[in-house]
Amino acid sequence: MDEGQLEVLAVRLGAYLTERGQSIATAESCTGGWLAQVITAIPGSSAWFERGFVTYSNDAKVEMLGVDPQIIGRYGAVSEETVTAMVAGALARSRASCAIAVTGVAGPAGGTPAKPVGTVFIAWLEKGGVPLVARQQFSGDRHQIRAQSVQTALEGAMR
Repeated sequence: MDEGQLEVLAVRLGAYLTERGQSIATAESCTGGWLAQVITAIPGSSAWFERGFVTYSNDAKVEMLGVDPQIIGRYGAVSEETVTAMVAGALARSRASCAIAVTGVAGPAGGTPAKPVGTVFIAWLEKGGVPLVARQQFSGDRHQIRAQSVQTALEGAMR
């Protein structure tokens, strides 16, 4: 997945959201703002991109998104429970009508037998809706895992 392909997905997302009169917020951990960067590289994205949260540390997830520290303590930062709290926090702490959250193990270190390198959780949520969460197992180096995460996050937001 190259930058051009990600840009095409972001343009499609913008058209999708504009058609529906929606705007989006992002909450990112392992992607470090890459999702927001791809979106804001699109001219006119200010009409449909509301804000992005880069919450790389656990403290940032708690402080910026309101993630309950007990969730992180019990399930870990890379978990369905944490990404669900992240996406809910992004939606609650923005004026967006929908949100995407991403957390994972991009490597090369940090993996465990239960959550090896490449494990990524992505969540999508619309106001008044129920979060949709996907657990992915990506392969490749750190850059490739992060790129696949951004790609999947963009694609999922258009479902």
